[in-house]
Amino acid sequence: MFEAGDIREWRGHDVVDTDGSKIGTLESVYVDTTTDEPSFATVTMGMPTRRRLVFVPLAGATVGPGYLKVAHTKKVIKQAPSIDTDGVLAAAEEPAVFAHYELEYTPGSGGERRLARR
Repeated sequence: MFEAGDIREWRGHDVVDTDGSKIGTLESVYVDTTTDEPSFATVTMGMPTRRRLVFVPLAGATVGPGYLKVAHTKKVIKQAPSIDTDGVLAAAEEPAVFAHYELEYTPGSGGERRLARR
């Protein structure tokens, strides 16, 4: 395995947790607007009729043949903030994404958003 650099090419691959249990499928990547580096991924989870996109930090993520392994358990991820499969993350909801994973949230100096979908 190797650290995930440009994981945009991994869209559609399985996302697994620390134990190797499948969480869902990689849908998109959100970059940190201060660094333009991948910061969070959205993972498609749920039953076919009730799918949602759950936010998962990419810090510590690694890739293997056909999967992305994240550094959090499936239980923690299932409880994370999410959006509808065709939804967008509202600016007011960004702090909750960071808080769920106990990550520091600091908006831009002019109040700019911290995450941008790529």
